[in-house]
Amino acid sequence: MNTYPLLESIRTPQEIGQFSLHLLEELAKEVRQFLIDSVNETGGHFSSNMGTVELTVALFHTFDFLKDRIVWDVGHQAYSHKILSGRWQKFSTLRQYNGLSGFLKREESPYDHFDAGHSSTSISAALGMAMARDLQKQDFACIAVIGDGGMTAGMAFESLNQAGYLDAKQFMVVLNDNDMSINPNVGSLQGYLNHIVSGQYYHKWQDRVEKAVQAIPLNTMKRLLGRFLKEGQAVVKRIAIPGLLFEDLGFRYIGPVNGHDMKSLIKNIEEAKKQMCEGPVLLHVQTKKGYGYSPSEQNPLKWHGINPSKASSDEPKPDSLEPNKPPPPSYTSVFGNTLTELANSDEKIVGITAAMLDGTGLNIFQKAHPNRCFDVGIAEQHAVTFAAGLAVQGLRPVCAIYSTFLQRGFDQIFHDVCLQNLPVTFALDRAGLVGADGPTHHGLYDLAYLRCLPNIVLMAPKDEEEFRHMIYTAIYCDSPTAIRYPRGLGVGVPISQELIPMPIGKGELLMEGSDIVIIALGTMVQRAIDVAKNLSAEDISCAVINARFAKPIDKELICKWVKNIGRVATIEEGCLPGGFGSAIAECLVDSNIKAPLLRCGISDHIIQHGSTDLLLHNEGLSCEEIANRIKVFMANTPLKLGVTATTV
Repeated sequence: MNTYPLLESIRTPQEIGQFSLHLLEELAKEVRQFLIDSVNETGGHFSSNMGTVELTVALFHTFDFLKDRIVWDVGHQAYSHKILSGRWQKFSTLRQYNGLSGFLKREESPYDHFDAGHSSTSISAALGMAMARDLQKQDFACIAVIGDGGMTAGMAFESLNQAGYLDAKQFMVVLNDNDMSINPNVGSLQGYLNHIVSGQYYHKWQDRVEKAVQAIPLNTMKRLLGRFLKEGQAVVKRIAIPGLLFEDLGFRYIGPVNGHDMKSLIKNIEEAKKQMCEGPVLLHVQTKKGYGYSPSEQNPLKWHGINPSKASSDEPKPDSLEPNKPPPPSYTSVFGNTLTELANSDEKIVGITAAMLDGTGLNIFQKAHPNRCFDVGIAEQHAVTFAAGLAVQGLRPVCAIYSTFLQRGFDQIFHDVCLQNLPVTFALDRAGLVGADGPTHHGLYDLAYLRCLPNIVLMAPKDEEEFRHMIYTAIYCDSPTAIRYPRGLGVGVPISQELIPMPIGKGELLMEGSDIVIIALGTMVQRAIDVAKNLSAEDISCAVINARFAKPIDKELICKWVKNIGRVATIEEGCLPGGFGSAIAECLVDSNIKAPLLRCGISDHIIQHGSTDLLLHNEGLSCEEIANRIKVFMANTPLKLGVTATTV
């Protein structure tokens, strides 16, 4: 078992500021080894954190983050920050319920100054902190650490633009350039960063010329040469450094710096700290994702978020798998394969994703149809409007984006897709609870934020077979459509080869009953069947409806069975406010049907990280909990005509 003598000796992070270069290098070695040992046991984001060890140590050496503010973009890179800020002894609880978060959380440590959310927010947040500091006449530095993938988002450039305009002092952006976000980066920005590398000699040339001018004894000649140097600087820069984007935005550019050379890092970070007194600084640091661990260096994508020693216990699976039988396919792979199958016979089908080719399954589509697959980088808003432009010209775009990330494109979904009633399909992977990634990644709100938009059709499959038919239906239904589906494996049902269009807005009756009708959507349909079977053993007869659609809902089917039985329960793996249960309540009210209604779903609070099964249990969505809730509900709502619609 490895020991970490230097790490164990640190009582406060401030002590790192007194370390010699040798001790800093030794500390980086221990932190990297600790990451290998601990993440091997807990799982989590691996290769991205391996690449930022030296950078983090150097920042802790130069700044005091009990006073100074640092915002790590997303938090995929911030495990070393957690380790050095006194949380290394708690790493065995990483991403576990009531344990350390896999991201940054203010409530977890005074060294976490901003909760990690979606990508590309760090510069805006750090700039806001800097302006608040100045208005309140306080004194501390503000630093944003953003990956090169995060720089592909428009929000990053919006904040760079304002920071340069404000000439923000004591403000630095550290650009961690490793050629990757999760997948390799795309777009012209990556080429620009590569050009910068070849232009690093400009600053050396500039310093030498300035020193030479200062050495000239005649003041008049010095002034003339100085004026010539200043006036000719812009021309020379554009010869030496293509673009000069960051300096043109008002930043003093430093770099590129080898992010694994501690001596160079310390020197350049200290220089940046001096220059921050004059205005905003951008420090360009080049790192290697997975650095220091050969397997992750060679395949950083595979090691981005993986448990090296065992399969993740957080991956949702069917309740029972037969031994010696291959597991069912994941919903993600079903999506990729079905889309590819359809595109083989229809050249109008195109795929779009925002830096998540592998995560969404579009990598399967890309291999078959590379010219019809578009990775737009971490730019969900652009992805949506780009899809709208494709649709206007007669194509059938399918926008594959995680449920939680599509929240960023809400305005574009309405203005650019729904308002024009364009046939764009949104494939919302990771809908529902996603486990250890926690509140920033749970896909709980898509039904609520999409259901209010005109023209859109919302679907959720009960299994992988139904999912295939929904993909086919969505692409050809001539209106905006969204399909929400979970992370993990399918149910394990047989998959037919033929794809059949589904009638829009029509559900299906799965079980007849007489005491209560359970209406379920998506992942909760199988759970509703299991609940009904369990309750039948207690002489409670449940009808079960697979809604299939959250918009439009099947009013005819639902109203018929609610009228016949008199009690209704809804089950969904999404937020209750504005969700599927709310849609059923609205349907009943609009149809003047007064019946007691029990809504089972995610209540109105933030859901933390933890195993999916545990989180579902906590929300009352396990089979046992739902059955108990239905029994209590029935005991409190005796059948009687004229009862006002009720929620419990």
